[in-house]
This record gives sequence, C-alpha cells and structure tokens, in this order.
Amino acid sequence: MRRELATWGLAVVRGRSMRPTLRDGDRLLVRHGAAPRPGDLVVVRLPDGVVAVKRATMRRDGGWWVERDNPDEGVDSWQVGAIPEADVLAVVRLRVWPLRRPG
Repeated sequence: MRRELATWGLAVVRGRSMRPTLRDGDRLLVRHGAAPRPGDLVVVRLPDGVVAVKRATMRRDGGWWVERDNPDEGVDSWQVGAIPEADVLAVVRLRVWPLRRPG
C-alpha cells in the first residue's frame, strides 16, 4: 500500500447518516493520506461518486468495511460492499465546529 504525503483539510458533514455522533453542518478536521484504524471516522468516496463520512469497522476484501451510525439513514457497506483503499480519502481527527458541551 502506497500512501501519499499526509495533508490536513476540512470536511463538512451533509445528511443524517452519522447521527448522533455527527450532525448535518458539522465541520471536521481531516488528515488526507492517513492510515485508518477500525473505529475511525473516515471520508470515503462511495461507488456512486458521493463523498461521505462513515465509520471504518474492518479491513475486508482489499478495502474497508464502513458503516453509518444511524441505521435509518444513508448508505454504507451493507448496501455497497467494501470501499477500496483508494476511495478512503481521509481520516477524521476532530470536529472543529460547532463546539458542543457534553449533555
């Protein structure tokens, strides 16, 4: 597996597939080129070309099995299969906006 030099970027969450962890409009600091680990939130390109945030759960079939946190919304590997390594675009490092207090 060849990784390009890791760079930082921002991503904006669209939709409700990652609720309650993330909400529509959340801004995320992401690391392009970082190697994901099981449990990480990742930015992926789905087979239809849509770029989305999902949870990497395991390596499978030469790629990553990714899932949504909200079982009632969105698309994940249960519908489209494993996401090829090249289509795992970045690893989420933290939410930068909005700042939320616990509770």
